[in-house]
Amino acid sequence: MILYPAIDLKDGQAVRLLHGDMDKTTVFNDNPAAQALEFVAAGCEWLHLVDLNGAFAGEPVNAAPVEEILKQTKVPAQLGGGIRDMKTIETWIDKGLARVILGTVAVENPDLVREAARAFPGKVAVGIDARNGRVATKGWAEETDVMVTDLAKSFEDAGVAAIIYTDIMRDGAMKGPNVEATADLANAVSIPVIASGGVSSLDDLRALKSCGAALNGAISGRALYDGAIDLAEALNVLKA
Repeated sequence: MILYPAIDLKDGQAVRLLHGDMDKTTVFNDNPAAQALEFVAAGCEWLHLVDLNGAFAGEPVNAAPVEEILKQTKVPAQLGGGIRDMKTIETWIDKGLARVILGTVAVENPDLVREAARAFPGKVAVGIDARNGRVATKGWAEETDVMVTDLAKSFEDAGVAAIIYTDIMRDGAMKGPNVEATADLANAVSIPVIASGGVSSLDDLRALKSCGAALNGAISGRALYDGAIDLAEALNVLKA
């Protein structure tokens, strides 16, 4: 199982939000590339990047720090936030991004996801952000009537590389992940699932690991920055 350290970008800085609220921001590093290098030096094999401003704006806003991270690190990175058309997808992949994460557009224009997955095999993931089992879009500002499992299953044959599942009410709250919902989703689809939201201890990582091979990895942000999770220990837990 892979540990994906999260670098959430707002106004060019690495931050964490509480429950996805842009007004509840903690700045952890004003140099995101330096933060990325720290994670890589500690042994992380992937990076999870989010353009928070972009998620709300519907287009890339924090392109400069993302490009700097891609330039300075030699590990694959995935990016979500504000990627809603083929041109943006193509631009990021040309710049060396290993995987784009399509969230809002997966609900509003699922054909784009299929087209992108065909054009860039292995490089397109779907980000499913959920509140009470229903999908939320546009930087979590809008709740839909779409059920998480239904959306995931609709991409079963599309060639999507991964599904990144975030439980919004757990995100940044340090209250533990929604293991049951994550396991249900991972077992309902054949697409690899990556868990996000609420991972706050080594026990949380162990609980997610117990979900089995259907779970590809876990994303952690605040717990790594706060020191609640020791990165070296976390990597050992997931490799064991």
